Parts: sequence; structure tokens; C-alpha cells
Amino acid sequence: MTAQQTAAQSSELIGHYINGELVLEHQRTAPVTNPATGKVEKLVALASTEITAAAITAAQAAFPAWRDTPPVQRARVMFKFKELCEANADKFCEIITSEHGKVLSDARGELTRGLEVVEFACGIPHLLKGEHAENIGSGIDSWSTMQPLGVVAGITPFNFPVMVPMWMFPIAIACGNTFILKPSEKDPSAALLIAELLTQAGLPAGVFNLVNGDKEAVDTLLQAPEVQAISFVGSTPIAEYIYKTGSETGKRVQALGGAKNHLLVMPDARLDQVADALMGAAYGSAGERCMAISVAVCIDDDTADALVERLVPAVKNLRIGDGTLAGMDMGPLVTKAHLERVTSYVDLGVEEGATLVVDGRNKTVNNSQGFFIGGCLFDHVQPNMRIYKEEIFGPVLCIVRAPDFETACRYINEHEFGNGTSIFTQNGDAARKFANTIQVGMVGINIPIPVPMSFFSFGGWKRSVFGPLNVHGRDGVRFYTRMKTITARWPEGIRSGAEFIMPTMK
Repeated sequence: MTAQQTAAQSSELIGHYINGELVLEHQRTAPVTNPATGKVEKLVALASTEITAAAITAAQAAFPAWRDTPPVQRARVMFKFKELCEANADKFCEIITSEHGKVLSDARGELTRGLEVVEFACGIPHLLKGEHAENIGSGIDSWSTMQPLGVVAGITPFNFPVMVPMWMFPIAIACGNTFILKPSEKDPSAALLIAELLTQAGLPAGVFNLVNGDKEAVDTLLQAPEVQAISFVGSTPIAEYIYKTGSETGKRVQALGGAKNHLLVMPDARLDQVADALMGAAYGSAGERCMAISVAVCIDDDTADALVERLVPAVKNLRIGDGTLAGMDMGPLVTKAHLERVTSYVDLGVEEGATLVVDGRNKTVNNSQGFFIGGCLFDHVQPNMRIYKEEIFGPVLCIVRAPDFETACRYINEHEFGNGTSIFTQNGDAARKFANTIQVGMVGINIPIPVPMSFFSFGGWKRSVFGPLNVHGRDGVRFYTRMKTITARWPEGIRSGAEFIMPTMK
């Protein structure tokens, strides 16, 4: 038996949360590793088909009463939940850092962005208001209402174990649905804390359920006729699978996939500002963000040379270490397998002929066995290279040189992903043209990571998203509700005589 297997046997077990209770029943487990040390510290129970079905049953049973709960009372639960999350902020951040690896300050930023959606959901009585029209015909009124779907589910990724679930369940629950969360098995503890705090906030048993698991749990959710909608964030191949399978079984699906976000640097841009923006956008959270900037497209060689000159010392001087330590800029990658994947892409970039200006491979931190890699910077990257075309999801920034604005925009528009992009310039005309014509869902102007606030919707274009509705904001409310239109007349007497024409309002 290996030392890691021995450690795993003595580790804490993270279970499921079904119908308001912790469920430790399991047939299989997976290790949960501290990425800063490489040590297995916990085990997570992987839900079987039966466990997942039990969560679906609990959610279905809880739905009628929760649907009939006035929206203002649902909102009060969200208010209380937000208060409890703020009181437990340090605990959330410690959990996120110990299982994902990002630095504590970044974990706090993640929690803050998640709570903004909870705050948005607190306004659900206003957001659920329909429309009403009197006298659309003689003595006839008509109105619309927005009604919940029923049981809905969310499948979320490892890189934001708090924020991404909070993009989904607060709006879903506030709209009157019941919810099943299947978080990443790589960092599941934050989701369990969420479940416990929702119960403390007064959410009835069965309204929020948590199943930890892998493909078996996911496929059970996709195939269950009781589940009305699926929300997903992850890689494009899995997003496409979720969308296709869920749609075939009659579900609503919003599936957010991969990204290769570009930042266009115009010759008139303030390069010190650009360099600072890129450091945070490319290397923050070790590049494990779907909104990370992984390509900087520079107009002309002079702009590229000047930017690279600024970036090289900054990348080399990144403070890399355990995310719990003060002053760190970047923590480890989430798993050993992901470290190997990112490293293989750096190897590939060298083979493809790109210039590796800063090499972060073989990074060691205090002789730990953590999954560390330093910041990597490539120059002279070409659009036909795999390191340009594919999502690396690590601290690797590619510099692409374009002769003019039109060529740079063509590079971005021809890329298969269309999640986020930005332009840095002092030219309002160029910025306006970029914003209007670029084929990307989220656009920043002198802002490196254009993540919308909770009252706008988050989502990309092209193969970065599958489904017509994005997450949170108005799209979130639309996704988790059905519109019903009611037309009514209260005649004084009984109308007589059948009409065999298309009815019109008289």
C-alpha cells in the first residue's frame, strides 16, 4: 500500500446532502488533494445512480410547497443565506484555497462575485412580475405570469467551487424551483458548506440537494424525466455532450464551454497599464479561469516588443507558493494531472516554433510535492499553432503579432471560441468598432476581464456556449421559469352560438 493510499484511508469523508441531511452512503470514493502539498487530505463519496435518484425524489417532493411559497418569502431566505455566507467568509476562503489552490485574496473575490448573484436573487418579487393588459377585447383582460419549471440541476467545474454554483441555484430557487447541485469532485467541500448554510437560512428540506460524483451521477440527472433543466459550466466537449443529451431528453439546457480569450493591444495603448492588466488576467488563479486572457494580439512589432519587454520581468518575478501564505500572486494548479497537461502544452509550443520567452516549467516551491508551475510567456505565436487554438487553462500567455486592426479582429472572429475579449486603446472610434463587430459574447474596453455584474447575463458565443440563454441576470430568470399567458372574460350572461373561425377579440 502506498503512502498516498494509507493517507486516503484515514481521510475525512465528504458526503452528499439530500433532503436536508448529510448522506455518507457510498460504493466509490475519489481523493481530494491539497494542491499546494500534493497530499490527499479528504475523500469524496461518488454518488451512484440510486443516490442521485434519491436526490431527485427529494427535490420533486419538495417542489409543490416551495412553488407555492410567496416570492417575498423565498427572497427572505436568500437574504439570510447571504448574511450567513458573509459571516463564514473566512471559512469559505480557507476551503477554496485548500482544495483548489488559488490564493486567499482570489478566493475572497470569488465569494464576492458569487454573493452578487445571491443579492440579485433577493429581488425576485420584482423580477417575476409579468405583464397585464385590460380590454384587449370587449370585457376581456390578458396577463402573463412566470412560473417555475420544477426540479432543475447544476453541474459545476473545479475552478470556481463557490461562484459558479451561485450563478445558478440562487436564481433557480428564488424563482420557485428545487435544485440539485453536482459540483466538481476535485474540490467539493465548499458546496457542502453552501448546503448547510441554506438549511440554516430556513430553506425547507429537499429544495436544495447536493450529490458529489462523476459521469454516473451526471448521466442519471440527464436521463431523469423529473429533471426539467440542466445548467453546466466546463469544457466544450462536455458542454456539447450535456447540451445534446439533455436536449434529446426534453430538458432546457444552458451549457457553457471553453474559451481562448484575446486582448487586442493597439499602438496607442498605455503599455504599462496593459502589462499590469495582463499579469492579473493571464496569471491570476494560475490561469484556471474561463475568462482568463491567454492571447495578447499586438498591432505591429514595435507594440509587441515594448509589451514583451515589460512583461518578462513581471512574469519572472511572480510570487508563487501556497495560497494560504500572505503575499502570493499565484498558487498551484488543481491536480498533478492538470499540471502535466499544462506542461505538455508548453512543450508543444516550443516544438511548434513559438519563442518561449519565460519558461515556468519545473517550478519547485520549498521542496513541496505541490502542483506548481511558473508563469510562461510565448512570443511569435501563429494562429495555426495548437497553443493558440486550444484552451490550455493554465498560466500561459501567448503574444500574437498582427499587422493591422482588421487582421487582429479577423484572428479573434475566426477562432472557434467566443467567450470574452478586450481591447486596450485611447481611440474611441477603434474601441466602438471593436465592440460592435467582434464576434464574442463579453467585451471589455480597457478592462482585461469583462465579467458582467449579476444583473447582466454571463455567456459567450460560438463554441463557448450551447443553448440560447446564458447564466444569471435576466437570462437566468428566463431560463428557470416558463411564461404563461392568461386571457379572461367574465360575461354578464351566457354567450350562445358556436363560432367556427379563428377567435378574434371583439
